Amino acid sequence: MVLGYRNRRDRANAVNRWRVRAALRSVEGGKETVLVLSGGPVGSEVPEARVMEAHVRELGYTGPVVVEETSTSTWQNIAHVVPLVESADTIKIVSQPAHGLKARAYLRRQRPDLAARLVRGRDHVVGEWLLFKPLLAAHGLVSLRSIPASERSGDRP
Repeated sequence: MVLGYRNRRDRANAVNRWRVRAALRSVEGGKETVLVLSGGPVGSEVPEARVMEAHVRELGYTGPVVVEETSTSTWQNIAHVVPLVESADTIKIVSQPAHGLKARAYLRRQRPDLAARLVRGRDHVVGEWLLFKPLLAAHGLVSLRSIPASERSGDRP
């Protein structure tokens, strides 16, 4: 599951391009994988999910893709995608690390029965976004303060 980021044009911005690449490197060879791209028309008329779908295809991904194009917040991303992933053996949420943590906490809150299926995606690579990670982490940690610690723990590697 890839969570979109406010996209102001009909082509993927840097954040959405990065999230798509992180999703692709999170795909495990030999396992049936469906990419679920989530995000509505927040920054423009084109849904973030459609922008990411075009980008993932540009990168050569030929596997199955499901698009959820109505969400306008992280909470809605999770609520709208749950019906699409509830039968999956594992669920990976790909975003910036702190945002992914927030989304996993929201999934635990909305559907605790699915929490055991959560696994971490490869959304953190040492040296990637080196100058921006401290700012992204600080922003993410501030938004996580409203989520109880018990809902933020328990990710499987």
